[in-house]
Amino acid sequence: MAAEKSREVLWDTPLGLTILWYALAGVSVLVFLYGVARPVAKYRHGNRDGLPPLRELPGRVWRATATLYEHASIRRRDPYVGWAHRGIFYGWVVLAIGTVIVALDHDVVHPLFGVHFWTGNFYLGYKAALNALGTALIIGVLMMMVRRAFIRPRKLDYTRPDRAPGDPQYDRRAYRIGDWVFVILLLIIALTGYLLEGVRLAMDQPGYEAYQFGGWVVAQAFTGLSDGTLGDIRHGVWWFHGLLAIAFVAAIPYTKAAHMLSSYASLILRDPDAKRRLRVIPPERADQPAGYGTLADFSALHLLQLDACTKCGKCHEACPANAMGRPLSPRDVVLELREEANAAASARGVGGVLGSLLRAPTGDGLADRPVIGHDRVRPETAWACMQCSACVEICPVGIEQAPIINQLRRRLVEEGELDTNLQSTLQVIHKSGNSFGENRRRRGRWAKELDFQVKDARKEPVDVLWFVGDYASFDPRSQRVTQAIARLLHGAGVDFGILYDAERNSGNDVRRVGEEGLFEMLAEENLATLQACDFQRIMTSDPHSLNTLRNEYPALGDESWPVLHHTTLLLELIDGGHLDVRDRLSYKVTYHDPCHLGRMNGEYDNPRRIMELLGCELREMPRNRDNSFCCGAGGGRIWIPDQPGGERPSENRIREALGLGDDLDFFVVSCPKDVTMYEDAIKTSGNADRLELRELTELVEEALVAARRPATVGG
Repeated sequence: MAAEKSREVLWDTPLGLTILWYALAGVSVLVFLYGVARPVAKYRHGNRDGLPPLRELPGRVWRATATLYEHASIRRRDPYVGWAHRGIFYGWVVLAIGTVIVALDHDVVHPLFGVHFWTGNFYLGYKAALNALGTALIIGVLMMMVRRAFIRPRKLDYTRPDRAPGDPQYDRRAYRIGDWVFVILLLIIALTGYLLEGVRLAMDQPGYEAYQFGGWVVAQAFTGLSDGTLGDIRHGVWWFHGLLAIAFVAAIPYTKAAHMLSSYASLILRDPDAKRRLRVIPPERADQPAGYGTLADFSALHLLQLDACTKCGKCHEACPANAMGRPLSPRDVVLELREEANAAASARGVGGVLGSLLRAPTGDGLADRPVIGHDRVRPETAWACMQCSACVEICPVGIEQAPIINQLRRRLVEEGELDTNLQSTLQVIHKSGNSFGENRRRRGRWAKELDFQVKDARKEPVDVLWFVGDYASFDPRSQRVTQAIARLLHGAGVDFGILYDAERNSGNDVRRVGEEGLFEMLAEENLATLQACDFQRIMTSDPHSLNTLRNEYPALGDESWPVLHHTTLLLELIDGGHLDVRDRLSYKVTYHDPCHLGRMNGEYDNPRRIMELLGCELREMPRNRDNSFCCGAGGGRIWIPDQPGGERPSENRIREALGLGDDLDFFVVSCPKDVTMYEDAIKTSGNADRLELRELTELVEEALVAARRPATVGG
């Protein structure tokens, strides 16, 4: 006769050992709770910058939970890890739920109501689900172990690019050990669970082993053993498995497993616009030093995000500075700051933690811990960043690496610790309003070379106000593109105008350098000019200006306007029949997505649609769209000389383009800085005879000229 469809909890366990078990479980919970309290106390010392209002929390929790369960951010660009993590995650969740179900039945429902629900068909379904998901967990863990032991992707190399061999923390071996301990413990817990089930099935032979296939497989190894021997093995395995499980729970806040808590919290609280805009300095802190110089300067959100890092290495792999051998890894910056914050928190002790939770935080112990220095985050590390937001884009848990680095830069600028060329450029911008140091009256000089008058948007209403930008106004090569845009708009009957000498540098790169004061001055001047004009929308050919006008100026002014890139307007004109350019060209081209247009503002399709309409054959580079590789100009790097001897990001990109074939006609861009960076890279890489650069507008104008050219009689 088949046994009852259930099993006894705490089988054959004396009262004394039962009490011991519950005592140990209680201690485990207390240790866990204290581990959670430590970082919470630390976060209370941070300011509230970036924290969302309470009314947004329900929606944020829903979106974060959906992201978590869909694994959308984890599987991006790495499906192998996505599947492995799915197995671990869903296996862990279901096993944890299964443990709670047992506890509810045994410790709550039965003592209070005298019944068991953990029986019959419910029990069989429960066991089948746990067996299936437990197997998924084991497979996922084994996949991760194979990846670390044999595949060894570059992103898991913890060797720091900002340290030399022999320097402290050069290879961070402790992190590798911690990673292995984490996956091995998960594997042992899962395997001993099956071992325990197998011993029980071999001993009880309940008759429904098919629902416990994992345990049934293990049970075959124990066939023929006596009940006494099986009972001894069962007791030993039960205690080993149980103690390991409650020890693991207690250790969660202190180990890599902490990301199960902090990463979810980061997904809930993250700023969805972090990659496209930086936060203004609150008025109440305007008289304090800018940026992050000590741990006391950090926001609570950024302190949380330091803990949320899983060390997955996605940002490490995506960072163009790191790829070019610069002394920067966004992951290592986050880990360095985390170590400093944890050291400060540990120094406070139990009393300090409890005091921080019960009293208003004072910042004691944090203000005297600098975060920039030779043995901390080095200045050259912060200055290597291009602020391209590739790290923010790919981070699966929403960490704001680029904004954190920008905060470090703000303090470096405040203390005057910056490159002399960069300092000179900032002084030039402050004096002249542009990065070229040109007289303001020369900003609109390019328009005088046209055979028509470009309106002054300050003096008469226009439909489109064209914010031209520095490079498009002053750089001779980009001026040709600017004039081409003007001719196309004029020919299509667009009512447009420019600001002439009233336009200032938009401040995008100034702000990403860390010069917040100069940015605010430029923005205020531009906003005052814009508010005095009569227009419907703003257009710019400079993605850097577009990003700031669209995403950052609204936080400084009382109003905002539609801001579009010139490729959007050109496509609008082509689709509307105002530019007859369809199927006029037959070039083979590749296209570079500008960071500020693509990754930061999600505009990938309009330039590609234009090339398709022109009749061009587009060949995508391996790194495209949100994975586009930075040209190297962002974050003020265009004003900082590169170290001689190394490959520049722009040269690396040209090499990538040439890998598409020798018959490639043009490397197409849609950003004035890209024009400068890549035209130079084509020459310095020795490929001037193999590849030419075209700004997309130049192809549109060429197609328009071809459309107007009379057909040749007789073919």
